Amino acid sequence: MADLHVDFCGVTFKNPVVTASGTYGFGREYGEFYDLSELGGICVKGLTCKERQGNVPPRIAETPAGILNSVGLQNPGVDRFIAEELPVLRQHDVKVIANMSGNTVEEYIYMAERLSQAGVDLLEVNISCPNVKAGGMAFGTSCDAAGAVTRAVKEHASVPVIVKLSPNVTSITDIALAVQDAGADALSLINTLLGMRIDIHTMRPVLHNNTGGLSGPAVFPIAVRMVWQTARAVQIPILGMGGIAKGEDAVEMMLAGADLIAVGTAMFADPYAPIKVRDGIEAYLTEKGISRVTELKGKVQEYK
Repeated sequence: MADLHVDFCGVTFKNPVVTASGTYGFGREYGEFYDLSELGGICVKGLTCKERQGNVPPRIAETPAGILNSVGLQNPGVDRFIAEELPVLRQHDVKVIANMSGNTVEEYIYMAERLSQAGVDLLEVNISCPNVKAGGMAFGTSCDAAGAVTRAVKEHASVPVIVKLSPNVTSITDIALAVQDAGADALSLINTLLGMRIDIHTMRPVLHNNTGGLSGPAVFPIAVRMVWQTARAVQIPILGMGGIAKGEDAVEMMLAGADLIAVGTAMFADPYAPIKVRDGIEAYLTEKGISRVTELKGKVQEYK
């Protein structure tokens, strides 16, 4: 049996499979299908300082090889998560990653302090949110803004900090380097790509928000490319995601440079997808005679 353990920022994951934020809720529903302890980690639904109801529907729609969503961060708020959801997650042998989104640096600081004190294993900082003090520009599209929020969170967090990068930028490596220089312990990528569809019969967008985030197999080649580029540029670990649906996808993402991988949209079609991905990774390692999953990281043989 191959060794699936991964040390990620000093935290030991029993296997490299994590659930992507926004696709797994807080695990309760999926826990009806299998023991959550089967997973390496659970990245919970994006949290904000206060409860949010999210955007007006329709806010999710299928597209070829993926989905568009503009859910709008519907969540119970960080305090209710700590009181009601975290104790349930802590009943399972699984690492808990708290994803947090804010409109100001001060909001990120508040959540970093609260969640660190509550005992989550890692924080994932979503910097694809609008910065209301900078005219609504997303933190993740500016090196300075991304660095500033990373630095602030690091100063107030007592657990490792993962910064989740937006693919909707000119240069993913510039943002990655800025975040690394600001003290991030790790990176996760990619977040969703901005997309749009129009219903030609109603002549209206399929989403009430007009645009939304594209995820699923359609974005996988872009995710692999961005993880590969980023892994070549930084020295901190990477949680790779974007369209992973089977074990072969996960192996490919790790060959590109990811230490851990996250499964997201695939779970809407098959709740067992992360378990199948884990088993697929193990089968690949056995077939190739590779003793440890960590041996896959960045081993792509590039053409010169």
